[in-house]
Amino acid sequence: MPDTPFPMRGDLPRREPAWVADWNAGGRDGGLYLRLRAARQGAPLFVLHDGPPYANGKLHIGHALNKVLKDMIVKSRQLAGFDAQYIPGWDCHGLPIENAIEKLHGRNLGRDAMQAKSRAYATEQISQQREDFKRLGVLGDWEMPYRTMDPANEAGQIRAFKRVIERGFVYRGLKPVYWCFDCGSSLAEFEIEYADKKSDTLDVAFEADDAAALARAFGLAALPESLASGSKKAFAVIWTTTAWTIPANQALNAHPELDYALVDTPRGLLLLAASLVEACLTRYGLEGDIVATAKGEALRGLVFRHPLHDTVSAEQGGKYSYRRRSPLYLADYVTAADGTGIVHSAPAYGVDDFNSCVAHGLAYDDILNPVQGNGVYAEELPFFGGEHIWKAVPRILEVLAQSDRLLATQAITHSYPHCWRHKTPVIYRAAAQWFIRMDEGEGVFTSDKAPKTLRQLALEAIEHTAFYPENGRSRLRDMIANRPDWCISRQRSWGVPVPFFLHQDSGELHPRTMAILDQAADIVEAGGIEAWSRVTTEEILGAEDAAHYTKSTDILEVWFDSGSTFQHVLRGSHARAYPGSASHHDSGPEADLYLEGHDQHRGWFHSSLLLGCALYDRAPYRGLLTHGFATDGQGRKMSKSLGNTVEPQSVTSKLGAEIVRLWVASTDYSGDLNIDDKILARVVDAYRRIRNTLRFLMANTSDFDPAVHSVPASELLEIDRYALSRAAELQADILGHFERYEFHPVVAKLQVYCSEDLGAFYLDVLKDRLYTTAADSHARRSAQTALWRITGAMLRWMAPFLSFTAEEAWAIFAGARSSGTIYTETWADLGTVDAALLAKWGRIREIRDLANKEIEAVRTTGAVGASLQAVLRIEAAAEDAALLRALGEDLRFVTITSAAEVVDAEALAVRVSPSTATKCERCWHYRDDVGTHAAHPTVCGRCVSNLEGPGEVRTIA
Repeated sequence: MPDTPFPMRGDLPRREPAWVADWNAGGRDGGLYLRLRAARQGAPLFVLHDGPPYANGKLHIGHALNKVLKDMIVKSRQLAGFDAQYIPGWDCHGLPIENAIEKLHGRNLGRDAMQAKSRAYATEQISQQREDFKRLGVLGDWEMPYRTMDPANEAGQIRAFKRVIERGFVYRGLKPVYWCFDCGSSLAEFEIEYADKKSDTLDVAFEADDAAALARAFGLAALPESLASGSKKAFAVIWTTTAWTIPANQALNAHPELDYALVDTPRGLLLLAASLVEACLTRYGLEGDIVATAKGEALRGLVFRHPLHDTVSAEQGGKYSYRRRSPLYLADYVTAADGTGIVHSAPAYGVDDFNSCVAHGLAYDDILNPVQGNGVYAEELPFFGGEHIWKAVPRILEVLAQSDRLLATQAITHSYPHCWRHKTPVIYRAAAQWFIRMDEGEGVFTSDKAPKTLRQLALEAIEHTAFYPENGRSRLRDMIANRPDWCISRQRSWGVPVPFFLHQDSGELHPRTMAILDQAADIVEAGGIEAWSRVTTEEILGAEDAAHYTKSTDILEVWFDSGSTFQHVLRGSHARAYPGSASHHDSGPEADLYLEGHDQHRGWFHSSLLLGCALYDRAPYRGLLTHGFATDGQGRKMSKSLGNTVEPQSVTSKLGAEIVRLWVASTDYSGDLNIDDKILARVVDAYRRIRNTLRFLMANTSDFDPAVHSVPASELLEIDRYALSRAAELQADILGHFERYEFHPVVAKLQVYCSEDLGAFYLDVLKDRLYTTAADSHARRSAQTALWRITGAMLRWMAPFLSFTAEEAWAIFAGARSSGTIYTETWADLGTVDAALLAKWGRIREIRDLANKEIEAVRTTGAVGASLQAVLRIEAAAEDAALLRALGEDLRFVTITSAAEVVDAEALAVRVSPSTATKCERCWHYRDDVGTHAAHPTVCGRCVSNLEGPGEVRTIA
């Protein structure tokens, strides 16, 4: 029987590390990756730009999923003939590393110490993560990855920043931005996620400052006499879920087109949206009558008093005195969907509030901002100074109630923005920050203004981008269409500096700012961001200017880091690796594909798109692929508290990295990918079936040398030509999936091919010819020719995902005939698809399936054992009868029976009876001529011919 050194058992956990070591041997002077580059020198380039994982913490299953997907795509493009390079990267700056350093060394480190320790920490984390990625069989330039903390990349980021400034997109402004107290810094839209939060709602009364003006607004000569006699007062009532903003109130807002009512109640005259009167009175436990109604437009210019106006003494002064007025403005963002139809404005803590107040003339310097960066109110704030805003809420409600200004309060749970790192609630907080403008406006320095707004450029770029899956297009489009300006500055230490000098009085940038940016980039390129931190103002500006300017300590946020990597990686640090990445356009690098989890529509895809458009008026990618998250077997998010995490290191040590890879490949990544022990067990079973099929193929071609034994296509037996045509048909299908970056259909179709096309049909039929005909006979070499070509093709199909197995098998299969690795190969040439042959054998297989069902039915009665004991009588209509008769004697080999006859009939039917002949000891067929040769009394005539004579002649099967 044929044999092969390709073992039945993969023994993956033990054997894979040796392949990993071999692939990565030689460092920058060798290794498999460099051999692949040499093999593809001059070939068309394929660029998958790596979205950098963060250099912090042990790899989780989501990292494995992401990197294996990237590796499968790169390998499939390599096999398609491209120079498919992969430069892995790491995101190194930012808050998580600072947090890790603070936990290890305390929160009082200076900038120099923080930067030094952060760089060392990131280097250590990268080293650990890199080994885990290699262990997964991911091929890449691991000896020369890109790191955002490399000085060349840090300098490249400053140069990219300068270009964004030149094009008119950068400005400085006081605006409410998301602020995380745990980060101690502003956050970008990308860094926000929503979760439930418990809050207290409150309805608060603002007393009218001018009763006569209020009466006129409602067309009244005067307010009711009860008010004039002093027995009642008039109030505008607001509803809010952010009690902590009440101390910073500076205005009220109403909608110009809404109807408002003045309602007489025991608590006074209440100003409410007319449609909400009934609901509000019920909430307050009051009864009342509507005195008059008016449109919101009529309320313009009314003035009300802060609800704590009279709670402190008249002598209470200072910036945060509550003895102040709240003018009523008109704003379209106000609705009557809930609340009271009147919105209170604390312009430091809300974008709409800020825009409304500024539009109505409130100066930036007059905006009250008592909440400090750590979430604590300024000490001088009456009643609440020194308290954290979340802890101060009960006290605020208490003081409002004591002042008789709290009409109702209720605890609710609602969706609220949280920091995606700390999972804690964030607020909007006004701060002077650097922004990238989305719409029309002036930048700080503009020398080469972009032709359109950044929003317009980005929306146009989305339409020229391919999305996998397509629904990612609308998701990214909606985010870009509705996003605010991008706040790009942070108040931290470990990051690329914003190398600005601001005038101490005017706040204006130094007139030499653009030249200073070039100077800063050169300094950073030579010595990293640490070198810029050590530079003094005097060294850059000279002693005279230094006395009037302050060196900024802000850094660029990390999304600017990773979002700009295409600029300084594809054009800078790794430009040699990507010599053609700018070939599609006159300037600027462009990747063929970006691939990350679907959360990166608001993250890396988003920031890269904005910076690509800011720099080059287009996206830095031609395609975006998104995948879901790894979840447990029930579809739940993985967490240590649930105990449902799956660690890739554990799976590789127990089952092998190949099983992780096959899990990724066999799962539809467009949704979340479930994984647990039961799912992995099914993956192991699938792997074994594929490996067993592969072993059969390799065993039966072990004595086949294609240069010596190949049979020309025209001389192959018909079933062998059919098998090759079927393989060619499947390969065209598989390559189409690879082109669309689809892997789970490939795995599914490969499994069906192994079990149905090969195992249940072709190989089943072929065994007789392989095992009973002479070793060097035409019949056997024809079969081996087809098997060898199918095996070579199948190994290539498997190689992107079953990388270790394909490489192991290739070394045995191809031996000295190849370069030693399957990855220097290209897809196999299986010839053209013969549609007529496929149709013919498709019908034969249908009839064969019917015969097998009938044989199985008879077998259950005990009348026959193996199918070779059966004799078939196939009744068939003319077309089917002609088809089967054309097979001649080979019909019995196709049906794997000892005899088969075809008779004409009106309908297809199969009759099965047991053979009365003797069983051949060699081929197991039941034949009448067993024992007719005296030297071989237990062997049939054809076996004698195959052993000692000219051998049997096969034409079909």
